[in-house]
Amino acid sequence: MIRKIVDYQKLNEDILNLLVEKFPDGYSDKDIIAFRNAQNEYIEAVEVRTEETVYLVKVGKRLVQAMEEHEEDDNDLNDDSSDIDALNEEDLD
Repeated sequence: MIRKIVDYQKLNEDILNLLVEKFPDGYSDKDIIAFRNAQNEYIEAVEVRTEETVYLVKVGKRLVQAMEEHEEDDNDLNDDSSDIDALNEEDLD
């Protein structure tokens, strides 16, 4: 299995989806993995997995912001369909 350390700036939509699915209410301290990389830098990350790869996504204020913005974009798309469902339910009453 491949292990990759990824900065929030290099997240693609697939990894963002995995993060939002795994941590819908955000991550907590217990979800954070701390380690030193090859350059002896202290890194804190959260882990998400695909079948082939384990991603260690560096955490920070900007990651939280990116996850929230991504989730809001998804919710905006879903809100349109829920409005239609609500109208259909009103018609049934």
